Amino acid sequence: MGTVRKSITVDLPVTTVYNQWTQFEDFPEFMEGVESVTQLDDTRLHWVAEIGGTRREWDAQIVDQTPDTRIAWQAIGGKTNAGAVSFRQAGPQRTEIELQIDYETEGLKEKAGDALGIIDRRVEGDLERFKKFIESRGAETGAWRGNV
Repeated sequence: MGTVRKSITVDLPVTTVYNQWTQFEDFPEFMEGVESVTQLDDTRLHWVAEIGGTRREWDAQIVDQTPDTRIAWQAIGGKTNAGAVSFRQAGPQRTEIELQIDYETEGLKEKAGDALGIIDRRVEGDLERFKKFIESRGAETGAWRGNV
């Protein structure tokens, strides 16, 4: 099992950044390989993505959500896919995002990609694209402020 930890600072207030992250159906706008994310209810998401050249689908459960602070999830069934994203005020108009993803690789192609650091680079790129996405807008596309 592998773990990726990456962080980035976004030049917007923590509430704006957190609110945008709760808009899971916008993830394909900045996450490489993600075809769609469908919010099934307040805590369940259905993902469709290309991983290692293979199209995969899975459901995830949000297990912890505290506005402006943290969102944690885990896959429901199947191979391990879990993690958390934390938000911390880094100045009056700045937010530090820290993302940790725990995952299980499957097959030679995914294991080789992991060994070559492809997953690390993909997550880092996703964070950079999120930063560009939200900073270019200057505002979130929506918000969900509930606790889980």
